[in-house]
Order: sequence, then structure tokens, then C-alpha cells
Amino acid sequence: MSDQKKVVLAFSGGLDTSFCVKYLGEDLGYEIHSVLVDTGGFSDDELQTIEANAYALGVKNHVTVNKTESYYGDCLKYLVFGNVLKNNTYPLSVSAERIFQAVAVAEYAKEIGADAIAHGSTGAGNDQVRFDMAFRIIMPQAEIITPIRDLKLSREAEIDYLTKKGVDRAWHKAAYSINKGLWGTSVGGKETLTSHQYLPEEAWPTQITKTDPETITLIFEKGELVGLSGHDCKNPVDAIQKLAAIAQPFGIGRDIHVGDTIIGIKGRVGFEAAAPIIIIKAHHALEKHVLTEQQLYWKEQLANSYGTLLHKGQFTEPVMRNIEAFLADTQAHVTGQVYVHLAPHRFTILGIESPFDLMSSVFGSYGEMNNAWTGDDVRGFSKVASNQVMIYQKVAAAAAE
Repeated sequence: MSDQKKVVLAFSGGLDTSFCVKYLGEDLGYEIHSVLVDTGGFSDDELQTIEANAYALGVKNHVTVNKTESYYGDCLKYLVFGNVLKNNTYPLSVSAERIFQAVAVAEYAKEIGADAIAHGSTGAGNDQVRFDMAFRIIMPQAEIITPIRDLKLSREAEIDYLTKKGVDRAWHKAAYSINKGLWGTSVGGKETLTSHQYLPEEAWPTQITKTDPETITLIFEKGELVGLSGHDCKNPVDAIQKLAAIAQPFGIGRDIHVGDTIIGIKGRVGFEAAAPIIIIKAHHALEKHVLTEQQLYWKEQLANSYGTLLHKGQFTEPVMRNIEAFLADTQAHVTGQVYVHLAPHRFTILGIESPFDLMSSVFGSYGEMNNAWTGDDVRGFSKVASNQVMIYQKVAAAAAE
């Protein structure tokens, strides 16, 4: 039986994690088990290529853990229930994905009894914190190894190291870094390193190929998108993917998010997230019709906290389960259809239909007709509702004399 220590490496197949394989195996002497967590961002061909590259680099074992369905069920659906947009802009595409992937890597390491867990994050971003936290919480006994961060390596140094190790691939740096997942695609480039430049058209992964407007119907059941008019959707994940294919060619869902990083600096990133943006806006429109004022208010408070904690890598914090329970409970009547008009660069929520619509003409039409109360009812209500402030003003005026 080998005394060689085992390390589980969160592996993407890029330059940083390729460096980690060689360094961990040949310089530190670990038996390497690489794991890729797929949350809806890879094709079958890409997964096969990454696996082949992992073995060519020298890993002992490589696994792909498909977490797309559980990513939606355990995380994304609560972002929909809460209408979560960070800084009223960003649907947490990468934030949610990274911490969920980190948890899956840590769980795999625990399953095989690894001595250490490694990731290829640099010391300059949010991901290092998300991975470190998940590893430490789920498998605190394992050593956490972060070669790129600890060695403070430049891209050129990594390429030189791999070339000397006989790994000579086209490591040229693309003009834009792209991270694709079920909940959107992030886009980083020289423009996002500034405070004033916008990404050029060629930077966006999906180019605009649709120019003729169209109207679609989103079908929700208890807060979840379960169907699209004219499309056979097997489940919410399938509906999200189909909506993205319909809407992204319009150039919908493109924006740049400016936010506070976990490490205390401001960050700027482009993103393309047609499906998440449309779903959240459509879901919110439906909720405004079927939920009460207080339900909407408290949902907004808790959902904002949920999104902030998720962004900061606190997915495993127990309060997240408490908030999820509240958000799920509010969705009992969030069922119906939402009509959405799509056009180049924009979309419009046209309206909703729901059996739970509180905007019922049976009780009255706003600004037009009251059927459930009289003028005297309103006169009395207004008197009582204004009573305390009226008393306050009189007392203040008397005290000032």
C-alpha cells in the first residue's frame, strides 16, 4: 500500500490548474486526483478534452461531477424566489457557481479521504476565499494548497515552468476571459479593468443574430420556471437553457457589474445572462400581483442578505437554510403566465395571468371603481390612520409657542 499522500485538485484544464498538476505531483510528490464540477458550462466534447489533458499531465484519477440539477435545486431557485440581483444588476452568475463548485470539490475530497485539497486561484480575487472557506468548513483536517497564490506566479512564469516540464500547448492569453455556466457567462478584459470603458461587440460570447421582435410566455409553478410557450421543457434547468437560446441572440442580458469584492476592493466584470435577467424580472412581476405588501417587503430584505452571503462564500452558513425556507414558503401562490416581448438589446414585461392575481375587479379597480368599501369607510379609515401624526403636529406646535 502506497504511503504517497493524496491531494484533490479543483481542475478546469486551464493554465493555472495545469501548472498545479505538475507542481503538486513532480515537485511536492502528491498523488493527484483532479475533479471538475460541471454546473452547466461545458459541452461533452469540452469535458472529454479536459479529462484527456488531465491524464496527460499526470493525474492519478480524474472525475467529472455533474452538479447542474442540484446547482439549480439547492441554490439557483432561491435566487429566483428572492429576485436576487447584486447591486440591482448582477444575477450572481459566477458567485453562486464558484462556492457551489468549491463545496462539491470538498465533499469529493472527503469521500476519497484525501490528505490535502488544492485550487489554482490567484491572490487577487474572490474565488480564493470561496474555495478556502468551503474546504475548511467541510474538511478542516485537510491541508489547503494554493500554488499560484503562494508562489505569486506570473502567467509567463507558469508557461515557462510547463514548457520545461514538456507541456507545450498554446497557452496564449485570449483577449477576454470567459466563464460560462447555467446562470450566465462572465466576461473579463482590459475594459473591465477600467472604470469608464464598455466591452466591445466582439467581446460578447453570443453575437446578435436576431432582429425581428417576438413575444414569449414564461410559465411559473410555485415560483419556478417550468415551461415556455411553444417549447417542450422537461424541467426548470431545461427551461432556463431553452430561454437562453431564444433570448441571447437578441443581445439581451448584457451588462457590466461593479461591486465590492470579498477582499475589500471594487471589482468590475461584464456578463451575459439573458435567461436569469428575464426570469427574475418576470418572476418579480408575477409576485407583485399575487403576494401581499408585507410578503414583498420581507422577501426583499431577506433575499438581499441571502445574495450578499452567497457572494461572500457563505453558502454553508446555517442561516442560509433558514432564509431558503422562508423564500420557498412565499412561493405557494406564485403560479401563472408572464408575457415578455423580446427585441434587440431589450425586453418588456407585458403582463401576467394567474389564478391568484390580487388585482381582481371583484374588489375594485384602482382609480376607477370601489366595490368592497364605501366612501364613509375610507373617510373613517383616513381619520384613524392620520390620528397620531395629527396629534404630534399639534403638540409640537403648542410647545413651540
